[in-house]
Amino acid sequence: MLEIAHVDEACIVCVKASGLLSVPGRSEPDCLSARVQARFADALVVHRLDMATSGLMLFARGVAAQRQLSRAFAEREVEKRYVAVVHGHIEAASGEIALPLMADWPSRPMQKVDAEHGKPSLTRYRVLSHDAAADTTRVELQPVTGRAHQLRVHLLALGHAIVGDALYAPAEVHAQSDRLLLHAAFLRFAHPLSGEPITVESAPPF
Repeated sequence: MLEIAHVDEACIVCVKASGLLSVPGRSEPDCLSARVQARFADALVVHRLDMATSGLMLFARGVAAQRQLSRAFAEREVEKRYVAVVHGHIEAASGEIALPLMADWPSRPMQKVDAEHGKPSLTRYRVLSHDAAADTTRVELQPVTGRAHQLRVHLLALGHAIVGDALYAPAEVHAQSDRLLLHAAFLRFAHPLSGEPITVESAPPF
């Protein structure tokens, strides 16, 4: 199954399901990129989402478009927003998490905050709602940088692990959902041919 949110002569935006790889794994060929390429032979990967994360993923059609879109990601010209449900009550209506991140080598693929060796990492957040009964907060997240597991580790460091996170959340928070409650809900980028802004949105399935 392939859920297409946008398609034109230069790019494709698909909605990846939670639990599906973005690109082929060592022993798992099924992934979103393979499904897209089976339908669009010229589709090329521009960025990736964690296997556990659902939501919008952008593909380029052809090498020239891939080069341009990859540059836009590298230079932080692509606006990305995610929606997550986290454990606990976040008091501030909005804020920033600026904590340097690096690979936790003994526990790969996990990442960790490291003030000495980590790469600068910045996440902006905005509270959308609270659920007092479940003791959770729904937040919109805007990663300014794009480090591996950035949103998951930054929220954990804030004291609010993402519900359903098998890697980072305490057991009781992991057990609250059978999937990671993190969804790439918004993408805005300049079209690689026209330069016009393209905005694509996807409502979280949770």
